[in-house]
Amino acid sequence: MPSADTGASTIVAAASPVPTSDSDSDSRLTPGGPGYRRMSFALFLAGVATFALLYSTQALLPLISSGFSVSASAASWTVAAATGGLALFVLPMSALSERFGRRTVMTASLVVAVSLGVLVPFAPSLGALVALRFLQGAALAGLPASATAYLAEEVRPKALVTAIGLFVAGNSVGGMSGRVITGWVAQEWGWRVAVAVIGVIAVGCAVAFRLLLPAPQHFTPGSLRPRVLARTVRDHLANPLLCRLYAIGALFMTVFGGVYTVIGYRLTEAPFSLPQGLIGSIFLVYLVGTVSASTAGRLVGRLGRRGALYLAGGTTATGLLVSLADSLPLVLLGLVLITAGFFAGHAVASSAVSKTATTGRAQASALYQSAYYIGSSTGSTVGAMAFHAGGWAGTVGVGVLAVAGVVTITVLGSRAARVERRGVGAAAA
Repeated sequence: MPSADTGASTIVAAASPVPTSDSDSDSRLTPGGPGYRRMSFALFLAGVATFALLYSTQALLPLISSGFSVSASAASWTVAAATGGLALFVLPMSALSERFGRRTVMTASLVVAVSLGVLVPFAPSLGALVALRFLQGAALAGLPASATAYLAEEVRPKALVTAIGLFVAGNSVGGMSGRVITGWVAQEWGWRVAVAVIGVIAVGCAVAFRLLLPAPQHFTPGSLRPRVLARTVRDHLANPLLCRLYAIGALFMTVFGGVYTVIGYRLTEAPFSLPQGLIGSIFLVYLVGTVSASTAGRLVGRLGRRGALYLAGGTTATGLLVSLADSLPLVLLGLVLITAGFFAGHAVASSAVSKTATTGRAQASALYQSAYYIGSSTGSTVGAMAFHAGGWAGTVGVGVLAVAGVVTITVLGSRAARVERRGVGAAAA
């Protein structure tokens, strides 16, 4: 499919006039070049902070259920509210990044999010906790789309998938460390102390991020006019390839959100009956996601984008089916496969969005992130409801349906590409 041509002339300024090739005159960052390591580590830390805060309550849901005397589906709103807030505000925040700069918006987002993190442990009721988590998710909305837009502008095209993979790897490390740390801390001192510890870690990541991230060299401020923003969004949504990528991101995250929201409840029940600390340690599986996300570039190089998506979807589906066994080693193996497939698919789809959108990149990335986190909220709530109705098999059923959607969309994309190639060939003849 061709790259998106939005025609949004005012927003084009936001997609800075940078070179489109990897020539020697290209001044953008490249692996081994000056500033690349600082940039990669800074965005890695931003990813750590984002996912650690965003999912800080997920491993603690059984304790939150007990503490507030609520069901699993009610407690799951502490996750769904945060991801829902991010999904709703990621597009407006991306517009601010077009006007005020990627680094400025990312920094402000982290500052507000970590400040709210100080209040979360003191929530007097489930309603107050859900409200604070919604605001925290809304604050974090400035990170994902701005980060991928920053990378698309500051990194050479051939290194873009790898660079975004490293940012996604930071997501996986943040998600893992947040859940592992909260699990063990909560076992000794309760869930409130656990989320407070995550807040402190996020503060450190935010400070280091701001000190390390290089100033953008290829960003030009754009307009905040709503009409221009609406036109850019409309043009992105009219691009079939972008829409397919948005749907793929949402469906992958539906699987992931459902599995990791419910897994704590499953492991506290028979035949496993694990303590909270060990349940938190289950999230060390996220290390697999760190590896699969950071190697997504090589995977695309060997199999192509669609081949990589097929492999990611197949791996995820296999993991879901393996996790049905009432054996802890097989459940862990299932989580390994689900995590590897999810993070690889997410890295491939999100990097494809950044490469496809030649203008209004922040809006293109924001739409992907919005779809992605809508998928997370849907997976958290529907997965918990399915677990309540049918146990772990119900949650797995939701995940398998979502993976089937990924495969179907990828097949449709392959057919559309073949039709387009035949049309181009006929025109040339």
